[in-house]
Amino acid sequence: MNVWTRRVVIGTAAVSMALSVAACGKAGDGGKAGGGDTKTIGLLLPENKTTRYETFDRPLIEAKIKALCADCTVKYNNADQDTQNQKKQFDALITQGVKVIILDSVDYKATKSWVNEAAKKGVKVVAYDRLAEGNISAYVSYDNEKIGRLQGQALVKALGDKAKDSNVVMINGSPTDPNAPFFKKGAHSVLDTQVKKVVYEQDIPDWSPDEANKKMSAAIDSLGKDGFQGVYSANDGMAGGIITALKQQGVQVPVGGQDAELAGLQRILKGDQAFTIYKQIKPQADSTAEIAVALLKGDKIDSLTPTKVDSLSGEVKGIPAKLYDAQIVTKDNIEDTIIKDKVYQASQICTGDVKAACEAAGIK
Repeated sequence: MNVWTRRVVIGTAAVSMALSVAACGKAGDGGKAGGGDTKTIGLLLPENKTTRYETFDRPLIEAKIKALCADCTVKYNNADQDTQNQKKQFDALITQGVKVIILDSVDYKATKSWVNEAAKKGVKVVAYDRLAEGNISAYVSYDNEKIGRLQGQALVKALGDKAKDSNVVMINGSPTDPNAPFFKKGAHSVLDTQVKKVVYEQDIPDWSPDEANKKMSAAIDSLGKDGFQGVYSANDGMAGGIITALKQQGVQVPVGGQDAELAGLQRILKGDQAFTIYKQIKPQADSTAEIAVALLKGDKIDSLTPTKVDSLSGEVKGIPAKLYDAQIVTKDNIEDTIIKDKVYQASQICTGDVKAACEAAGIK
């Protein structure tokens, strides 16, 4: 993490002074930005059960904003998976006069009234990672249906020649996360045609690893130890809970995840988890920061948002967006992806009982 942060700061040092004058000095006069707090950007993240938010998203966004706008301040809050808590955090930013808010929502449907009220007051909201309802100004995320297809393809590959005769359990993400249905849809588009049957499926509130563990145990009780040959997990955190349940029952089948969490990567190297999906968080965080600073200045964001999307309700059309791709990570390419991109160093991954697995995989 520190490596990335240093790279962001160093890489932009040559231009940060000029950009900060343009981004902040100009906005600070209360002109284009329409008054209010024109040197503060709000950052609201949804939860901390998924390690990426505090470990990567927050520090990367804050570093990029600081690099672009030296005298800007980021007011940060994490909702701890509580919608009402996030609403209070959002409302507090409005009350304080903040004119740009980066919002990664706990419950995307709940944001509609907040965002629309904010828009009436001239506040720009950038939906980060999850598409929020309401009149948002921009959206930065991934092609989430494609991520689901990648997950499905990776599980089919892990099942190998037996895929067509394999039954699969699906443990999906939180119903309040707008990305979860896209992951599910993409995965189903592959699994429904390339495995025998999805024999058990559950959505997991709050992406809870503990709840995923319970549902996996229930699936084993219902189907029997031989009643399924693979498990789709919508993310790595839940995959950890699922794998614990499988081990307790002496079941060993391919399990996949998403997010390239450290624990997930270690499980992959040890052979407990088949794959994860690596989403490059740094480009996503950087783009979001650039859009937020541009909105603070009152500048156009067309070049930063080449795609247009509609809200999930269909009420808001043509939202300016930037969507990134992702890739499958297995034991064979951790070094060429995760370590190469400095997400984690080999020394961070290859600790304790993972050392031997790293040596076997040629990771030093």
